[in-house]
Amino acid sequence: QVQLVESGGGLVQAGGSLRLSCVASGRTFTSVAMGWFRQAPGKEREFVATVNWSGGSTDYADSVKGRFTISRDNAKNTVYLQMNGLKPEDTAVYYCAASGGGIITGYPISYPSWGQGTQVTVSS
Repeated sequence: QVQLVESGGGLVQAGGSLRLSCVASGRTFTSVAMGWFRQAPGKEREFVATVNWSGGSTDYADSVKGRFTISRDNAKNTVYLQMNGLKPEDTAVYYCAASGGGIITGYPISYPSWGQGTQVTVSS
């Protein structure tokens, strides 16, 4: 199993940017897809972005397309989420997750390993 630690959350004004990082430990990181999910108060956890094992394939939720970019550096066992043009509705706890396989997927059930989450708050 992969252990995950997120960082980079914080408070930002609408229109601003943040970059989340997720450092993974475990030998399987370079062979699995990674994902970012988020959960706002009173709402279910939702898919944000995913990247395949090599970084060559990505997918995004419609709500973040064109604003967020997911990437990974397998040499550093790290996956990133660059968030630009932030909106108040992006406020949530953001979770990094490691998939059980190498292909991209937006289904939480496909991710057996999760980080502890990092809070992102966007003020209007």
